[in-house]
Amino acid sequence: MGPTGGAERPGRFFGVYLLYCLNPRHRGRVYVGFTVNPARRVQQHNGGRKKGGAWRTSGRGPWEMVLIVHGFPSAVAALRFEWAWQHSQASRRLAHVGPRLRNEAAFDFHLRVLAHMLRAPPWSRLPLTLRWLRPDFLRDLCLPPPPHMPVAFGPPPPRASAPRHHTGRFADTKPEPTQGATEASCCTLCARTLQDEEGPLCCPHPGCPLKAHVICLAEEFLQEEPGQLLPLEGQCPSCENSLLWGDLIWLCQMDTEEEEDNSELEEAHWTDMLAT
Repeated sequence: MGPTGGAERPGRFFGVYLLYCLNPRHRGRVYVGFTVNPARRVQQHNGGRKKGGAWRTSGRGPWEMVLIVHGFPSAVAALRFEWAWQHSQASRRLAHVGPRLRNEAAFDFHLRVLAHMLRAPPWSRLPLTLRWLRPDFLRDLCLPPPPHMPVAFGPPPPRASAPRHHTGRFADTKPEPTQGATEASCCTLCARTLQDEEGPLCCPHPGCPLKAHVICLAEEFLQEEPGQLLPLEGQCPSCENSLLWGDLIWLCQMDTEEEEDNSELEEAHWTDMLAT
């Protein structure tokens, strides 16, 4: 297995991870969880409930975080993914996935479920990344991820904003102003004013003047997929370069949103609350 298409997508981090138990007494057990900070979260699990770990992992460590799926647009989207991965037999979107086989290890079963999840709607159209954190656990999934989902290795990229010259807001080439509006406030596609709070989508290729409303660019990309609600990729209407929709959304978020501390979502996570 090797990396597939797509680039690293730094920025606000919402991930769903898989833990593997290395304790000889409990070896082979796995745990699925949500995090905004993988390094901190695995320390909490190994520190027990007093350190913020989960009830089901407390006292059974050490645990290793072997893989993580990240790139969710929000914490809610990640938490829904986590629930479905934990409860595949109860999820209507995974009714086609068979139950765990008698001789199937828990780790193998969770990888099988994950492979089907990445291919099932609505997750199949999200800009997700499958990241292996432990190379000795690496293996091929029974179904490869969709082409727009990269397979990555090693720690996640830092949660830092990208340099402004990567966001597509370039000073050397600008669209012509329309009907008296300022050149920085017009949508390239509809020519209507861009509101400051909307966070327009911008092409990241140097010199491209594209600035567009999210809905305008989505409709442009979806001309090739009229039955879909969320585009996967498309051709920039200005520079004609191929663009991944997920990358455009991440760049927009990094340029317009400030980091938020979502640690309370881990501390008050409903799965652990129900288990107590």
